Amino acid sequence: MQSYDIPLHDIKPIVDVHEYSLYYFLGVAGAAILLAGGILYLIYLWLKKRKRFNIRKEHKRVLNSLAFIDAKRTAYAITHYGATFKNDTPRHGEMYKNLTDRLEAYKYKKEVDGLDKETLGYFELYKEMCDV
Repeated sequence: MQSYDIPLHDIKPIVDVHEYSLYYFLGVAGAAILLAGGILYLIYLWLKKRKRFNIRKEHKRVLNSLAFIDAKRTAYAITHYGATFKNDTPRHGEMYKNLTDRLEAYKYKKEVDGLDKETLGYFELYKEMCDV
């Protein structure tokens, strides 16, 4: 019978191999996902800001496009849309109060004449003061 118990001198014992490539891959993939998420979030904020409704801009547009055909409706519109800008500075508040005092004569009557030149001048000055 043959003996299989031969001493082998050239075979080494099993050694632990430290392989970190999986951890490197997971780290790079995680960083890429965070970066892509951040970029998508910034794009979302940009699109949201771009399409946001700006009430000040809309009221400034309405004030600039007022037709002075009906003085009563115009007086109400100036009072309503001009109130958006009255709290910007104390000067705006004072100008708005002065303008609304002048427009009182056109509001609460059944029949009114057209707006006078002085009131129109105050309104034009107030329009120029308003910033969006």
